[in-house]
Amino acid sequence: MELDGILDASNDNIVVTDGEGRVLRVSSNCTSIYGKEQDDLVGKTIFQLEKEHIFYPSVTAFVLKEKKEVQVMQRTPTGKVIMATGIPVFDWKRDIVRVISFSHDLTEIQQLKEDYEQLRTKMVKYESEIEELREKESKPDQVVIKSKAMMEIRELLNRVAKSDATVVLLGESGVGKNVFARSLHDGSDRHKAKFIEVNCGAIPETLFESELFGYEPGSFTGASKNGKAGMIELAHQGTLFLDEIAELPLAIQVKLLKVLQDRKVTRIGGSKSKNVDFRLIVATNQDLEEMVNQGKFRKDLFYRLNVIPITIPPLRDRKDDIYHLAQNYLSIFNKKYNMKKFFHSSTIDVFQQYEWPGNVRELENLVERLVLTSDTNVIYPSSLPFVKEMETFEQFREEWPLETFEQRGLTLQEALEEVEKSWLRRAYRQYKTTYEMADYLGLSQPTVVRRLKKYNINS
Repeated sequence: MELDGILDASNDNIVVTDGEGRVLRVSSNCTSIYGKEQDDLVGKTIFQLEKEHIFYPSVTAFVLKEKKEVQVMQRTPTGKVIMATGIPVFDWKRDIVRVISFSHDLTEIQQLKEDYEQLRTKMVKYESEIEELREKESKPDQVVIKSKAMMEIRELLNRVAKSDATVVLLGESGVGKNVFARSLHDGSDRHKAKFIEVNCGAIPETLFESELFGYEPGSFTGASKNGKAGMIELAHQGTLFLDEIAELPLAIQVKLLKVLQDRKVTRIGGSKSKNVDFRLIVATNQDLEEMVNQGKFRKDLFYRLNVIPITIPPLRDRKDDIYHLAQNYLSIFNKKYNMKKFFHSSTIDVFQQYEWPGNVRELENLVERLVLTSDTNVIYPSSLPFVKEMETFEQFREEWPLETFEQRGLTLQEALEEVEKSWLRRAYRQYKTTYEMADYLGLSQPTVVRRLKKYNINS
């Protein structure tokens, strides 16, 4: 009676067998676990029940074989996942006379685990999507950053974005200084206010003062009767970005320095000053310090501006960005012009080896040109204006003909031979033996030898 009471009161399913594996007792909850009544189990051997996949795998069978405590996972006919533990009971001769097994239902835990794994997978996906959205928001013109150097610069930009410190963006023309200036603005507390961009090299010197500081009505011949607010006023509570700051005339440099010191601006022809609150970002592709030494740029303004200098490296020094930038611009222009163009792999190889004197701007303009002018959906190296001037011209010519087969007027057989020669040359460069080449090409070794001889490929 005590044993029956223990079996009925246990939350675990308990099975007791003799030393031969015959079931002697089972707890009353066996029906919910195994889908069988007690009478259907008592008297049968665990080997019979294992064949019927009721106890599968049988923990008792393992105990009888290994003569020690064993633990296994089971999946029952009712679809439950349980952890079964079998414990042997020995007599004085060390023979097993009983095996007691405890089975604990882990179905809910297993389901929670599976749900957790699914949730974790979704979280990884969502985190990736969120990161992509953050990158798009922080890089307005879909600027792609993959290289280590640019990652470090972006981290620095993120750190200084929240401050009002003046930033000087340095680097060659076309590296994207204006994009990073916009990124600084978008990451700042001023992002809801205006971002005013002024290209100092594009404004005639005679108009510079009126454009930057504004003017009152009738202050000079041709002035608007209503007057005009200058760029500095328009940037109030926002960001003023002065691109090509080295082109700023010396006379204007004096007035800009005063505005930065007093935080007040006075329009041309006016007598009243207006308070202005803006964050200043400047950019240049010239050496401002050298210009100071030459007397072409005011020293006091230079030190006022040069709070946080950040140099954007040229594209040739961040090769890891080239592929991703090219694919990004290709996607943009394909969508813009409803095209389905894509780069041949050898075209990307050319991109990687080209020096890009015009930097990111040159790459962007070239991709737009290729999307519009390429006469096939595949963009081959032959479409690149600079490829024939490169030292690696012959290498790329071997990888793929610079003109398409149709443009060269080749027959089908001639085109097939061109492709075959290209593959053979690539294999000859990459592998030391004809056996390795054969494995790479999917041909027999004698066939490789014959075709190398046929096309005179020996160097």
